[in-house]
Amino acid sequence: MTSRDTTNVTTGQGTATTSRDTANVLWFDELHRKDVNLVGGKSSSLGEMTSSMNVPVPYGFATTARAYRYFMNVTGVNDKVNALLEGIKDYEDSDELHATCEKIRNLIVSAKMPDDLAEEIKQGYADLATKVGQDNPFVAIRSSATAEDLPNASFAGQQESYLNIRGAADVVNRVQQCYSSLFTDRATYYRHKQHFPHEKVALSAAVQMMVFSKASGIMFSVNVANGDGSKIVIDAIRGLGEYIVLGKVTPNHFVIDKQSMKIAERSVVKQTVELVRNDDGGTEEQDVPEDLQEKQALTDDQVIELAGYAKEIERHYGCYMDMEYALDVNTNKLWIVQARPETVWSQRKKQKQDQDASGDENVVEESDAEIAVRGLSASPGLASGVVHVIDSPDDIDQFKKGEILVTLMTSPDWVPAMKKAAAIVTNNGGMTCHAAIVSREMQIPCIVGTKSKKVAATDVFKTGDVITVDATNGIVYKGKVASLFKKNDTAQAAGGGQVVAAETFAPTATRVMMNLGDPDLADKYSTLPADGIGLMREEFLWTTFIHEHPLYLIEQGHPEKVVNMLADGISKVARAMAPRPVVLRLSDFKSSEYRNLKGGDKYEPHEPADLLGWRGASRYYDPKYIEAFKLELGAVKKVRNEFGLTNLNVMIPFVRTVDEARKVTTIMANEGLVRSDDFKIYMMAEIPSNIILADQFNEFVDGYSIGSNDLAMLILGCDRNNDTVARLFDERNLAVKRAIKHLIKAAHKDGRTVSICGQAPSEYPDFTNFLIQCGIDYVSVNPDMVKQTKRNVAHFEQRIMLDKATGRGLQDPTNYDWE
Repeated sequence: MTSRDTTNVTTGQGTATTSRDTANVLWFDELHRKDVNLVGGKSSSLGEMTSSMNVPVPYGFATTARAYRYFMNVTGVNDKVNALLEGIKDYEDSDELHATCEKIRNLIVSAKMPDDLAEEIKQGYADLATKVGQDNPFVAIRSSATAEDLPNASFAGQQESYLNIRGAADVVNRVQQCYSSLFTDRATYYRHKQHFPHEKVALSAAVQMMVFSKASGIMFSVNVANGDGSKIVIDAIRGLGEYIVLGKVTPNHFVIDKQSMKIAERSVVKQTVELVRNDDGGTEEQDVPEDLQEKQALTDDQVIELAGYAKEIERHYGCYMDMEYALDVNTNKLWIVQARPETVWSQRKKQKQDQDASGDENVVEESDAEIAVRGLSASPGLASGVVHVIDSPDDIDQFKKGEILVTLMTSPDWVPAMKKAAAIVTNNGGMTCHAAIVSREMQIPCIVGTKSKKVAATDVFKTGDVITVDATNGIVYKGKVASLFKKNDTAQAAGGGQVVAAETFAPTATRVMMNLGDPDLADKYSTLPADGIGLMREEFLWTTFIHEHPLYLIEQGHPEKVVNMLADGISKVARAMAPRPVVLRLSDFKSSEYRNLKGGDKYEPHEPADLLGWRGASRYYDPKYIEAFKLELGAVKKVRNEFGLTNLNVMIPFVRTVDEARKVTTIMANEGLVRSDDFKIYMMAEIPSNIILADQFNEFVDGYSIGSNDLAMLILGCDRNNDTVARLFDERNLAVKRAIKHLIKAAHKDGRTVSICGQAPSEYPDFTNFLIQCGIDYVSVNPDMVKQTKRNVAHFEQRIMLDKATGRGLQDPTNYDWE
């Protein structure tokens, strides 16, 4: 057992004669929720539950905001920090901001902690050991920021927490590291954007007995999926709770009725891995024993016990609550380790109460609906819900299922949040940006580039607003426009009661493939009439399941995690589609995207234009990265050789030179992946050099997949993610078409195939016709366009045959040859 009930713990004497306002250390049972100014929101909430409620909270103490300011002033760090902050010329320059914040953090962690403050923290740790009857107990140290003059600001998740810490010296060191985390890039940027002086924020460190969790999770005193306040929701995973926040493990899900205190709904999902503590400190991932993987992480009695605590905490605070809990492995005792007000549904509830009082509601008639913003219709559909504005992927753990994501622009880091969104609205981006591509694949209504239509979504909406997203027409309305949904339902119900003929699709010589990244969608889309997967993006697997930089995992001694987790995700798709072929595009993160993976800061450069930097093939043979690339190849071999899924093939992205193609395929061959009749190596054709030197690239690959987005960008010299020049970006430009036709001719001359995986065939049927006229072998489109493209291809092929037979038909006068 690592903690004791707070009812058996007496108040510490170390601060009994000290004014609370001048204390450096305060015990939980000396604190209340009104003490946010003294110890921040997290520490004050732990104190409130300890001192004023009958719920089990692991005991501990908090260093105060006064202690933080004392440290900053006595060490002289405060003046140096202010000087560095004043020197930032442009907070929008991520490289400048990162460099400055890194200097600040290094200043703080390298400063010598004042002896008297260090001794007080060490004494607090010693007193805690005495109170709980343990020598050198393990503790969790959680950062708790205070921003007393900043209304409605949330610093949740912006500072660090440390688990399984032991020893007085290490506790002092971790408190100092907590101090430095006030100056992460995003926390510093956030305060700047809020016009909040950096000196007004301080940091408390909650030093709390560590619960050795055999299970843990999150619970809400409201059903966050629909706002039902009569329900409690509890999510549970095995081991420590970090993996539930990261989305690395799908939790068991329980819905409990507050009135009857019975479980109304449950969903128990297989859990294969868990994060556990090491006996000597720190944490590690391990496999869940097979006999437990499909069993509940909590018993029904434990679920009901937690629900009782949730009711009590909600009653005490007077609002919906968001709580974290842990189940001790030694005693089977449940502990509440954090509680904070739930924001989204609490705000909606308050808004509804205000609206009911005024006779006003979110529901508006279409004739009265106010258009808030317009943008590009990236993924059609209709959705209404509560806005959640997110500025950084680091905050995606705060995003709830069913909310509408409003942000500047997404990147691969955003996928976990995007999968939960009812709709997506971005300031920036065009039809080929990440948000557009991913939302189309996941069939989530999405509008991008609102800023290009004069009004940016993040300037108009705030978290808690209710809006309606008409992504078919690129319009976002204020409120819920109920009549639009009635129209939509009527259209879908048209023909109801009639006999509908089964869908049939004519066979085509040009194969229609499907783009897919998310393995969880493989079974759903496997029934579509696609001839295989033309593009499976490996990046989805990193951002959804792995989260850690491959070189970091190698350094930590866990390279097998990359191989196993990649193989698991890839095999889901290959198995669902078998025997149809699957083409996996090997990793193509940019350096900024890799840097966002855990541990990535150490290995990734800060490139001014990483879209044209260290990406794709140029990484694979680089001595700094080659060992990580071999892990990807190990996953491919595991899927093919161990799982027997030989329908898996691979594709190399962003190959700049013929020599790069030679180097990469040589590495693959040395690792046992040799081109053969049943294993193909393809190459993305997305750089002009790929087209011009296709006759030479042919020696090393079995075929090409045209990345029309990047190809058009590089041929036209037009950044496809830049709203300013978005009007110039067009894959149908004659220069792009001539390049594509040349590639097909050059590839076919040596028996190589050509496909296309860009957005153009989905958007422009006439472009598909052009590709078929040129003799393309495959077109690969997003799932929502498979059926329509299948029909389009059949129609165009039949038209070609008819025109050939009759000698009639319209002729395209354009000359697509460049020779």
